[in-house]
Amino acid sequence: MKHAAITIYHNPDCGTSRNTLALIRNSGVEPAIVEYLKTPPGRARLVDLIAAMGVPVRAVLRRQGTPSDELALDDPKWTDDQLVDFMVAHPILMNRPIVVTPLGTRLCRPSELVLDILPSPQLAPFAKEDGEPVIDAKGRRVAS
Repeated sequence: MKHAAITIYHNPDCGTSRNTLALIRNSGVEPAIVEYLKTPPGRARLVDLIAAMGVPVRAVLRRQGTPSDELALDDPKWTDDQLVDFMVAHPILMNRPIVVTPLGTRLCRPSELVLDILPSPQLAPFAKEDGEPVIDAKGRRVAS
């Protein structure tokens, strides 16, 4: 398996994150894996990732299983800078997985969004952990 300039900000406890990692590996590439709960990206890197994705800061906020409600992060009073500060202080607030490749940076929810930014084709059939087929025997994306 070749190593490529692909990085995944990964949570091994998350099925979507595991499926995304498996799709990257199914393209013959072993990515750099950043377990962001153990090694948070830091403020500057997080700001760069959000900018590269071209999405609003709020699109990167995870609500389920986080202190989002206790912190009242849905309140429009919070600025983007303040929301980034919350994600730096509580990395669990970062939605996942975020994948960086030479073709772009994307929040891969659902996991098959990673296919749009992988430089190499899929090498084998692939189904998600729940059995949902994603790649057929010819390496093509299965229509959902």
